[in-house]
Amino acid sequence: MTFEALGLHASVLKALTESGYTTPTSVQAQAVPAAIAGRDLLVSSQTGSGKTAAFMLPALHKFALEGDLPQTEAGRTANQEAQSARSRGERPRFKAAQPKMLVLTPTRELALQVTTATDKYGSFMRRVKAVSILGGMPYPKQMQLLAKNPEILVATPGRLIDHMESGKIDFSQLEILVLDEADRMLDMGFIDDIEKIVAATPATRQTMLFSATLDGVVGNMAKRITKDPLVIQIAGSTNKHENIQQRVHFVDDLSHKNRLLDHILRDETMDQAVVFTATKRDADTIADRLNIAGFAAAALHGDMHQGARNRTLDGMRRGQVRVLVATDVAARGIDVPAITHVVNYDLPKFPEDYVHRIGRTGRAGRNGLAISLVNHAEGMNVKRIERFTKQLIPVDVIEGFEPKRTASAARPSHKPGGWKPGDNRGAPSKPGQRTFSKPGAAPRKEGSSFSKGPRTGDTGARRSFSDR
Repeated sequence: MTFEALGLHASVLKALTESGYTTPTSVQAQAVPAAIAGRDLLVSSQTGSGKTAAFMLPALHKFALEGDLPQTEAGRTANQEAQSARSRGERPRFKAAQPKMLVLTPTRELALQVTTATDKYGSFMRRVKAVSILGGMPYPKQMQLLAKNPEILVATPGRLIDHMESGKIDFSQLEILVLDEADRMLDMGFIDDIEKIVAATPATRQTMLFSATLDGVVGNMAKRITKDPLVIQIAGSTNKHENIQQRVHFVDDLSHKNRLLDHILRDETMDQAVVFTATKRDADTIADRLNIAGFAAAALHGDMHQGARNRTLDGMRRGQVRVLVATDVAARGIDVPAITHVVNYDLPKFPEDYVHRIGRTGRAGRNGLAISLVNHAEGMNVKRIERFTKQLIPVDVIEGFEPKRTASAARPSHKPGGWKPGDNRGAPSKPGQRTFSKPGAAPRKEGSSFSKGPRTGDTGARRSFSDR
């Protein structure tokens, strides 16, 4: 299968060729022809499956065909009025933007990622503009973007509602509605906003909904907003993350957890890491402590201004930030190939979030490590994750950081004949064995500094993260 075989417009194919894309992914091969035919879609696929192109390529194809047609009388009249006003030295009166396509995303980072991809795919098209309308962006800047009357609008639900209520956006001409990561938007409490937005769009629109799961609340909403949809379910092979080693380390208390985190982040095989916390406050606190301990760390969470978030992510991509301490919502959509380690400082509430978290490493076919620091009372949470991913996560022990309780006492057995203490899939490392090290790597002394990257904090002796 090639992109040419999907029947895409020549300008879209040219952009794909220039970008080095030759073969569509499974979700693209199934979704693009159906979307070109005008079908509503319900697509279950994971992050990294190529879903952005799956909904954007057929939309750009449609707009490219429309661009080949002569301009409508309404379009000519609008242009003449604007030119006449400018010739008189007047500022053209602001008219509500009338996008042809709306993409709703749960986070600002994902919205920007979709907009960037759209610019790439549509780089050889005329008169097609894509803009992001996000929380944290100054209103004057957003007004400038809307004044251009973009064909494609990518937005987070909350800020979009603000502009709808103030009359800055009119969806009467909308042709395509996309809900990207719909399950995440519902988890974040956007269901009322989504219902309000959908109600403001024409009943004749084409609707495409993408989600990790299509059951429960997501499935009920999907039935209400789509017409005779084609259901596409991509096999959940990405859930297994075969290229990512997964480990559980049981910890006795907060001090034990902090000492173990310090040790893991000093692994010489680590290029960059994401440490996930349950709260924004913990993200700030841990990032501060890591910086004091000598790590180039930064926090990322929803309370940060967009400018600060962008600077942090830019620092991560440039390698200036070695350890990113983040909450689930803030880290959605992060794609930094150099991330080699993911550490769950706190386990996520939902197994789906575990899959998204560890997917921040092992990008583009690389190998990665996903390590969960688990309190003894959280054994059932690990079991739920294992049921969801259909994988057993090995329990590991590092010499010098052994928990006082044994893994068998902390972790419930799965079933007769399943995992049991002593099974080599979950057995502690042998005495003297170092975990997560490259074969042949020289042993390091405890507390040794990173072998790569900038050093922050005190210029004197490096302190341990757990010292504070």
